[in-house]
Amino acid sequence: MEILTSIALSLHLGFEGDYNAIHPHIRLQEQQYVAGVYYNSESNLSPYVGYRFEHNEFGLELGAVGNYSTAPVMPYVRGTYKNFFIAPGAERDNIGIVFGIDIPLTK
Repeated sequence: MEILTSIALSLHLGFEGDYNAIHPHIRLQEQQYVAGVYYNSESNLSPYVGYRFEHNEFGLELGAVGNYSTAPVMPYVRGTYKNFFIAPGAERDNIGIVFGIDIPLTK
């Protein structure tokens, strides 16, 4: 099992609100299974669990995340390439995209 720490920096496109763009993050990874907690865009701690698919330097994560204002628990999907990520997001009636970079603090 790996324990990973990082800081993610994000950009929220298509949203009306003012969102946190700095996300400290700790993750446990066992083969393709992931679980962790991060400081989310709404300035709350969000726990998550998921499964990660990888091909070369591309990744796709599917799982569940908690502690957002839209729902106590909701599905998440996140695509990655190297340290970059993209994920859909929802804000009331808006659908947007979150782009970011994950800066590892541990190897």
